[in-house]
Amino acid sequence: MAQAWRCAGLSWTAGGPVLIWDGGRRSALTWGKTVAFGVAEGGARTCVGARGNTCPLAARVSARSTGPRCEECARLDRAHSVAADTLADDPRPYRVYLAWFGAGMTKVGITAERRGSARLLEQGAVCFSWLGTGPLMAARRTEELLRAALRVPDRIPYAAKRAARAALPATGEERAAEIAVLHARALELTGWPESLAPAPFRPVDHVEAFGLAEAPAPVGVVGELAADGAVSGELVAAAGPDLHLATDRGVLVLDTRLLPGWELVPAGGRRVEVPVRALKERPAAQDGLF
Repeated sequence: MAQAWRCAGLSWTAGGPVLIWDGGRRSALTWGKTVAFGVAEGGARTCVGARGNTCPLAARVSARSTGPRCEECARLDRAHSVAADTLADDPRPYRVYLAWFGAGMTKVGITAERRGSARLLEQGAVCFSWLGTGPLMAARRTEELLRAALRVPDRIPYAAKRAARAALPATGEERAAEIAVLHARALELTGWPESLAPAPFRPVDHVEAFGLAEAPAPVGVVGELAADGAVSGELVAAAGPDLHLATDRGVLVLDTRLLPGWELVPAGGRRVEVPVRALKERPAAQDGLF
């Protein structure tokens, strides 16, 4: 029987996307590389546990979920995190940013300064600019100020980001235009915490880093993995947790958040033997009532 591996998720490094496996093994992903794996026969997706501990119940997790934990382990995993506002005493500096994912889709967020732009790559931000740097709570207050004053969210559904990537403007200047306007408006606002140092507008574009400029448009999305199924294809692009794979069914998007919790085994070819759904199109703006 082939050795089974468990994927711990996708990470972004200075060299590009990397798949991480339980035990610390890492697989660097480059354009043109074959990504191929099967799902162990008769297997089921089980909770990956929380904070380095295994799930005491070995609970089953939905194959369609992008979260690989059961309800209890998910709660424990978020019990000491910035995202859940349960880590207010972190003394390290944080950055506030504006991130753009497509026309009319800009969000404000914060990330630890030590992480650089990794958080933006992980979210699939097509373009972003820093707004300022300061203590965690000052960064959080600035985020709330901008949400209210600029009416920009701090979260965007991932399906919407994926759909927006299918129709991006051709130039970096066009892709940076919306955050340029919002950045200027943000710096004009009163009420910024004194401990947060504003940053000038310096857009960073990720189209080349994601490989989106030359890649064919995807035609579908892997909906879920299944026991005895397989996914094989050539990597043509990646953005956030998504891998764009050229397969025998055209270019398909594989959300790597679906991988943790499964036992994976080697596979070959360019075949896809798991459920696939059509890529959701971004709804066009309505220009009239009738």
